[in-house]
Amino acid sequence: MRYRKFSKAEQASLIWDVPGLLAGVDEAGRGPLAGPVVAAAVILDDQKPIRGLADSKTLTALQREKLHDQILAKALCCSVAMASVEEIDCHNILQATLLAMRRAVEGLRLKPIKVLVDGNQLPRLDILAEAVIKGDARVKAISAASILAKVHRDRLCHDLHIEFPHYGFAAHKGYGTPEHLDALLRHGACIHHRRSFSPVAAALMRASQPVTVAGPSDPFDALQAGS
Repeated sequence: MRYRKFSKAEQASLIWDVPGLLAGVDEAGRGPLAGPVVAAAVILDDQKPIRGLADSKTLTALQREKLHDQILAKALCCSVAMASVEEIDCHNILQATLLAMRRAVEGLRLKPIKVLVDGNQLPRLDILAEAVIKGDARVKAISAASILAKVHRDRLCHDLHIEFPHYGFAAHKGYGTPEHLDALLRHGACIHHRRSFSPVAAALMRASQPVTVAGPSDPFDALQAGS
């Protein structure tokens, strides 16, 4: 039996090897007690590389701002989307995060052939997708998405600070720092707090409890109090 002689190497075309646009997706704001959760999707341009892309948590605020502007200028397309505080309280933070991610992907001007998502959960998409653990440090497109989402949310927190300065949103970005918890204790929750998060729920419960003032313990005390 004679076998066909191959003149050059051949490779089967598999769906995950199909060439095309690749999008990176990441979020910012899952842990805070207030504000929306923000997600971003980015398709980078291989012809316009961006130096310094990394997990947004490892960068300074100034580095993130500079990279944010470069990503917007050099990427093929970007999209930023959110899930509101109401959606977080209604669906839970995980489902709200996946919803924001889906909105970010659907908002891209160009449709990617594949989406790489940071973490171990995937939003519901009509595109091939893969979850990448620690993807924000491993995949440049995800790093870019993490930077866009982080900068966008930090700017939102600055706006919240202007509206409600006594909570200190500009400093702690909504996270449960001692200063933020103290402000919740003194002022209660505002409209931007996530009611389903336990520290906020506890603050609301405290605010709803009536304050009782102890009266005199005996007639002599009552006489003294009235004199």
